[in-house]
Order: sequence, then structure tokens, then C-alpha cells
Amino acid sequence: MRLVQFRDRDGARRVGVPDSDVIRIVEGFERVYDLAGAVARGDGLEALVSAHLGDATENYGAALADNRVLAPIDHPDPAHCLVSGTGLSHLGSAQARDKMHAKLTSGEDLTDSMKMFKAGLEGGKPAEGEIGADPEWFWKGDGSIVMPCGAALASPSFALDGGEEAEVAGIYLIGDDSTPLRLGFALANEFADHVLERQNYLLLAHSKLRHCAVGPELRIGPLPASVEGTTRIRRANEVVWQGPFLSGENNMSHSIANLEHHHFKYTLFRRPGDIHIHFLGAGSISFADAVKTEEGDVFEIDVPEFGRPLSNPMAQERGNAPVTVADI
Repeated sequence: MRLVQFRDRDGARRVGVPDSDVIRIVEGFERVYDLAGAVARGDGLEALVSAHLGDATENYGAALADNRVLAPIDHPDPAHCLVSGTGLSHLGSAQARDKMHAKLTSGEDLTDSMKMFKAGLEGGKPAEGEIGADPEWFWKGDGSIVMPCGAALASPSFALDGGEEAEVAGIYLIGDDSTPLRLGFALANEFADHVLERQNYLLLAHSKLRHCAVGPELRIGPLPASVEGTTRIRRANEVVWQGPFLSGENNMSHSIANLEHHHFKYTLFRRPGDIHIHFLGAGSISFADAVKTEEGDVFEIDVPEFGRPLSNPMAQERGNAPVTVADI
């Protein structure tokens, strides 16, 4: 089952289940967050949704065309939606990352990226009950940076680049007893500044502080072992780059459980009521193929397992005056 959040033609928030060309409305809930809260009190999410499905529907295509489809998860207070991610977790990601750093040789001369990737290959999928190798981890922002399908991903005026990172994101609610509750997974574009990162790997943290896109659908349940699709960049109706989208544990050097452990092991990330959107890593990016994105380019992530594609144009912010701090 998959869920969407959207606004109806009167502007009211709704939750629904996509069914071909329509969205079947879940009665009595305005947010997936509210549904998740009910799950935390003991109901199964899919059973709860099924019990509240009414006869009312919404035209899915029209909602997308009107930009009324929202991100599939949000929090009433965006500061309590925490966005983070992990890298070097996919079998295709190390080669792309190392091209950016131009350091790969062999043996003792392995780059830091390749050392981290190697550690994942050797210990990223521990036996049940054991703890595996630490993955790369980064902070992305809070709920204010999360854009829905159709909304622009704005590259800041000071950015050197704005490039897609097509990924799967895990979606979680922290329960009342501080237990992380996995709601499911969604398509996501982790949009970052790869030129800045290439200048110095210590600038990785800065390069991640950008908008991202999630959705349009939340897939309830575990992530399939192999998830396949296509990532494209369209420019004036022409596809200027296309690459394979590969995810799921068959295509990863870390297990989902290991990535989840190394995120939620921190007490800070187990605060009751918080939502977490945790990016699980990209397998390929256009930057590794020397693509230079432009304002107006449209990033499209098309994975049938997740329903409708995630599509977002790139925008460019203007002006770059220094930020001044005032005394009080």
C-alpha cells in the first residue's frame, strides 16, 4: 500500500491511497503523521488506513498538475522533522564519489571514501543481533527544506552547483517510548553541491545543506531487496542525462538495519513525536558523468515500485550579500 498527502480543490489537507488515476481518500485524517500516531498506540498502519477508506476520490493527475500533492510525510512543526542521510552505502556509489576526489589508487593509498566503502563491504551487513561497520553520515536539515513533487529545488546564490542524488529515504516516527517506528520508504532527491564537495572533502557538510524532494508517495512496509528504475534530467523537453536507479539491499554494501542502528543509536534522534527522513544513499549521479545542471532543468526519478515519478525543476536564487550579525 502507498499513501499520499494532498490538498483538495478547497484547500483542505487530505490523506489518500493512490489507485490508478484516482486517490481514494482516508477519512478522518489530515496528515500521515496523525495516522502514524494512531499506529504508535497499537494499530497496524495498513489496517488502520483500510478501515478509514471512504468512497470519496480525487483525480490524481489533476492534483499533481495543480501542484496540490504534498510531501508524503511532514510534521505540524517543521523543526521536529529531522532530515539526515548516509552515503557510500550502494555498490555503485563509491566509483562516482571517488571520481569527484580523483584519489583512487590501490592498497595503502586508498582514499578516505574508498576506505569507508571497503569497511561497508566487509562489515556493513552484520548477522542478526550484531552491530556492523559505521556508515558515512550527514545532516541535511529540518522539515523546512523538504519539497513536494513539482516544487522547485532552489540552489542558493552562493552555491557552486546543484545536482541530483536519486535515493530511497526511510520514513520514521519516534514513538512515545522512544522507539523508532518505520512507516515505510519514499523516493527522494537529496540535491547537493558536488562542486563544493570536490574542492575539499571537509566541505561535504556544507554541500548537503540544501533543499531536497520527497515523494510523491510513501510505500508502507519493508523495502524490496532490489528496487530498479531510471533517473533523468530534462532540459527544454530533451533528456540530457539518464542513469539507472538501483537500491534495495541487493544493491547495497550496508543492510537497512545497520544504517538505521547507526542513526538511531544517538539518544538525540529518539525524541518522542519527532519525524525522521533518512536518506539511504545514491547509486549513481549525473555529476560523475560531467553533467553541469542549469536553472530550469527538471530532475525525474521514475521507479514503478513507488508509483508516480518524483519530478522537480531546479531554480537559482539570486544575490549573495554577506550575512551580518547584530549586537543587542
